[in-house]
Amino acid sequence: MKDILRQLFEYKTLTRRQAEEVLKQIASGQVNETQMAVFMAVFLMRSITIEELIGFREALKSLAIPVDLSEYQTIDLCGTGGDGKNTFNISTLASFIVAGTGAKVAKHGNYGVSSACGSSNVLEHFGYRFSNSPDKLRNEIEEAGICFLHAPLFNPAMKNVAPVRRQLGIKTFFNILGPMINPSSPKNQLVGVFSLELARMYNYLYQELDVNYAIIHSLDGYDEISLTAPFKLITRKGERIIEPSELGFERIEAFQISGGTSVEESAGIFQRVLNGEGTRAENQVVLANSTIALTLLHPDVSTDGCLESARYSLESGNALKSFHKLIAMNREA
Repeated sequence: MKDILRQLFEYKTLTRRQAEEVLKQIASGQVNETQMAVFMAVFLMRSITIEELIGFREALKSLAIPVDLSEYQTIDLCGTGGDGKNTFNISTLASFIVAGTGAKVAKHGNYGVSSACGSSNVLEHFGYRFSNSPDKLRNEIEEAGICFLHAPLFNPAMKNVAPVRRQLGIKTFFNILGPMINPSSPKNQLVGVFSLELARMYNYLYQELDVNYAIIHSLDGYDEISLTAPFKLITRKGERIIEPSELGFERIEAFQISGGTSVEESAGIFQRVLNGEGTRAENQVVLANSTIALTLLHPDVSTDGCLESARYSLESGNALKSFHKLIAMNREA
């Protein structure tokens, strides 16, 4: 590790193989917390290269505990986090809306690092029990239409770096890797990223993978469709900038989608939206992300048609039923 750090301090980048090997060292406990913090700090001061990104991803995927959910043709809605915007749990709520349409969701997530409440925080608050049991996860998908994969249970490196990430409290390259290492390798992915540079890197990498993907980035810095500004959408078909009005929504202000300052406050917003009591802005931003996810699953359906499906899932209570079923299954376990 010392040689790697010395190389980085000389403003050199890592090869794909070096990046892969250093992540394996971290996963095996060969790197102490001080070295990990210094290593992560390097990538706070410069951008990660595509070769480093590929190497890091290959290491984590090779070490992960896989779970086969391929029979369900699942989708994951996952953002990198690290945008510093502290929104409520938009992608997690959108996941339940998508599940409420009859789709199967394998949601990947973790505790919040740079925000008050990550997807793992909010689901744990409601009583969800994290597990890497394939049988449990399959039962949840079959009964509730959704299961949750808590990243540290499936990847030893994520578990080893968790204390350092919490202490740093800001985004690191592990944020960048999160959406790429879903242990169930879903064939459909809606990925939110915090920068245009990262969006382009993701697009380069995802073109080499057997994944039906859409990458989203709001131009004012959100790793999701925030409706506070136009957003960039990148798929295999190309890329374009979309105004909120093109989806039938109005622009909103940042304060309208704040996630609060605690897990309890975020969970309150989460429950209110699912109960059909969300504000207009909260509902619109969740529906916007759900809609784009559904266009991935249903390429022959118009965007308006996907929006109507998402809206019905929320307003009919189907999304809430999916949530209640998932939590009830965990309380019964």
